[in-house]
Amino acid sequence: MRHQVKGFKLGRTAAHRKATLSSLAEALIQHKRITTTHVKAKALRMYVEPIITKTKDDTTANRRLVFAHLQSKDAVKELFDVIAAKVADRPGGYTRIVKLGQRPGDGTEMAVIELVDFNTSEVASAKKKTRRTRRSGAKKADGGESDAKQG
Repeated sequence: MRHQVKGFKLGRTAAHRKATLSSLAEALIQHKRITTTHVKAKALRMYVEPIITKTKDDTTANRRLVFAHLQSKDAVKELFDVIAAKVADRPGGYTRIVKLGQRPGDGTEMAVIELVDFNTSEVASAKKKTRRTRRSGAKKADGGESDAKQG
């Protein structure tokens, strides 16, 4: 039974898994959005959300705790200076995972994981539906006459 078993092994040893998640977390913090496998994205969400929560209180102790996870001064500075200001009023749920489909090589489910408050991505804009007509350009979208008759 898997009662209260938390986390993903990702087919790695403990040290390799820790290094992988640390590297993915640093990339997510620097780029605000990364593409990875769906399982790694779910594991990364569990890894990075408590770290982001620690950044709400800017103390030396919290900076040291975050640095212990990330091992990158640039990522820690970015977290406390830029990201902490945007997530200050958010009670949790700092990341979003969007499925992309299967990878052609091996069929692995791919996903984009991004920071919610930095959603300037095309993934968020792709959700909007445009209005489609049958006439496809014969008339203007506002219902006016066609361009050929307006002369």
